[in-house]
Amino acid sequence: MDNKEIARVLDEIADLLEIKGVPYKPIAYKRAAETIKSLSQPVEDLTSKEIMKLPGVGESITKKIVELNETGHLPYFEELRKQCPIDFESLLAVEGIGPKTVKLLYQSLDIKDLDDLEEMAKHHQLRRIKGLSEKKEKNILENIKYARKTTRHLLGHMLPLANNIKEKLEGFKHVIQVEVAGSIRRRQETIGDIDILVVTDNPRQVMGYFVALDMVDRVIAKGISKSTVRLKADVNCDLRVMPEKSFGAALLYFTGSKEVNVEMRKMSIKRGLKLNEYGLFNGATMVAGQNEEEIFQELGIHYMEPELRQNVEDVEVAIQRELPLIIGYHDIRGDLHMHTDWSDGKSSLKDMVEAAQDWGHEYIAITDHIGSLQVPKGIDENKIRVQMKELDRLDREIENITILKGLEVNIKSDGKLEIKEDILKDLDVIVAGINSGYRQSKEQLTDRIISAMENQYVNIIAHPTGRKIHKRSAYELDVDKIFQTSVDTNTYLEVNSQPDRLDLRDVMIKNAIQTGCKLVINTDAHSIERVWDMELGIATARRGWAVKKDIINTSSHKELMKLLVK
Repeated sequence: MDNKEIARVLDEIADLLEIKGVPYKPIAYKRAAETIKSLSQPVEDLTSKEIMKLPGVGESITKKIVELNETGHLPYFEELRKQCPIDFESLLAVEGIGPKTVKLLYQSLDIKDLDDLEEMAKHHQLRRIKGLSEKKEKNILENIKYARKTTRHLLGHMLPLANNIKEKLEGFKHVIQVEVAGSIRRRQETIGDIDILVVTDNPRQVMGYFVALDMVDRVIAKGISKSTVRLKADVNCDLRVMPEKSFGAALLYFTGSKEVNVEMRKMSIKRGLKLNEYGLFNGATMVAGQNEEEIFQELGIHYMEPELRQNVEDVEVAIQRELPLIIGYHDIRGDLHMHTDWSDGKSSLKDMVEAAQDWGHEYIAITDHIGSLQVPKGIDENKIRVQMKELDRLDREIENITILKGLEVNIKSDGKLEIKEDILKDLDVIVAGINSGYRQSKEQLTDRIISAMENQYVNIIAHPTGRKIHKRSAYELDVDKIFQTSVDTNTYLEVNSQPDRLDLRDVMIKNAIQTGCKLVINTDAHSIERVWDMELGIATARRGWAVKKDIINTSSHKELMKLLVK
């Protein structure tokens, strides 16, 4: 069982104990869950003694973690679930509902799942509970529709899983070739299921190996050419065996999108050819099929990177050979939005720097939150000076990476920054973002962002539209005005790489670039594991047709410092 799943179980145990009114234990389980989430190595690689030495993990919880690792289930947890049959995952997916509210809803109205919640909210029963207002009830009802969209999974959660399956298959002796296809290969922000293609000299052996993988929950169908399993991550995975001579055609077909596939088949017909998952044919003769590139070439279409295969218009641009040379996955040279345990992050300054080095960054900016009501764990102004000295020390100590001093500052409802500006002049990078007051009007929100962009010290606007996939829609903005102000003030809009943000999204990236904006791809990482989310931000920029020169952190450190001057 992986760290994420163990932490989820510990979290839910804490929630269940809190509902039962058990004192102290919920805090212990929450603390242990946080520790497991932040670990950089798998718990299954640790001995029980090593687990017990982890912060916040005592003897009792250690035994439960070991039992989960060894057996895959925990009777103690299962008994708690029987006593409180609540669908925590779906209820907590509703923006504005936390464990305490779940407890209140269950104890007051016997609400166990989304259906119960929606029914009670529609009949105005929530407002009758002390602590839940009419406004809160309306917000919950509105946010339920986003919670129901979670049948599609975040790319950031599915991509590592798909890559793990691919790696296991690559290591199996009978697999000759393997690729992940579908919406994951196109790097769509949400994923329905996982599609994997293989070439093999022994389909039976490969299918047997696939359905027996440790991440498989149950086998839905097993055949020689195709098998489908339900993974423990609650997503289906299809494995298809294809002939080597047809692998490129199959990869093209199963990558999609549907609109691109239909358009390419139409083009084939016009040329007297037939295109399907087995190849490009002239009558019974295969013209191309072993790789994608030769199919595009035979049809007279410029090769389309998977991220650009979205609609018919993209194919038309490819026909005219006007597709951009989009940014590559190794073009980013630094990350300008990162957090540490000096504020609400989980990892130390040194650990974050070393993780960035491992990724290949030449420079990073540490941009911890300034403390506020919105970010109570933020750094205060006195500690900023202390941290600046520590960053200078690390910069001298650690070779081959430059550490910039930065800060993430909240943009208040009046557009002013939540900090005294005299400290900003001594920092290298200032990231400003809206972290509260999302329900203002389109005009007010636009003015807030523009006010921050006009500040002489602000370099970057973080997660500009405030959206959280499945949880909160983007707030309304006059984006044309925002884009033009970005150009006029030399302030850069962020492509935030957090799996549930990916903000700016692809369509807005394309529009921003057309306006003349320069962008920055950042992780907003709060732990060393999240440094690797940079790939998701790059993928989003690729879908938005961004080229290397559109993104400022493809520049060298020397060039970057010139770009940050306002």
